[in-house]
Amino acid sequence: MTVVPLTREHWPEVERIYAAGIATGHATFESEPPTWEQFDAAKLPGLRLVAVEDGHVAGWAAASAVSDRCVYAGVVEHSVYVDPAAGGRGVGRALLDALVAATEAAGIWTIQSGVFPENAASLALHTAAGFREVGVRERVGRMTYGPLAGRWRDVVLVERRSRRVGV
Repeated sequence: MTVVPLTREHWPEVERIYAAGIATGHATFESEPPTWEQFDAAKLPGLRLVAVEDGHVAGWAAASAVSDRCVYAGVVEHSVYVDPAAGGRGVGRALLDALVAATEAAGIWTIQSGVFPENAASLALHTAAGFREVGVRERVGRMTYGPLAGRWRDVVLVERRSRRVGV
C-alpha cells in the first residue's frame, strides 16, 4: 500500500468509498457525497490523501480549515474513510499517520474531528493514532436521510495536538 496525494483522477473511487460510509449511517451527517468541485473547494491542498493498493483506492483522508480567523490557522478538521473491502488491514492508520506528517509539515498544530459514538472502529483508530477524546457534543445534529432520519445524534470530539508544532 502507498499513500499519495488525492487528485481528480482518484475521485470516482473516493466518491464510491464516501458513499459507502454514508450508507452506514454512522460516518457523517451528509446524505450524499459532494461533487468533485465541492470537495476540491472545501479540502486543503496538500492535505488530501489516498491509500492505493493494487492500483485501487483503499481509503482516503482529507482536512479542511476550521476557521478563516488567523488564530485558528494551525487547526484543521479531518475525515478518513476506508473502503469496506479494505477494513482491518491498516489503511486507516496509514492514512492518519500520513495526514499527521503532512499537517505538521504545513505548520498545523491541531487535527480534530467529530465521530459518532456508534463508530467504534473509527474511535479505536483515532486512539491508536494518538488522538484523544475531548468531549461529547450531545444531540448536536439530526439525521436527514435513511433509517435514522429525524434521529438526533451525539458526536465525540477527538483531537491530536502536535508535539512538534506550536509547542
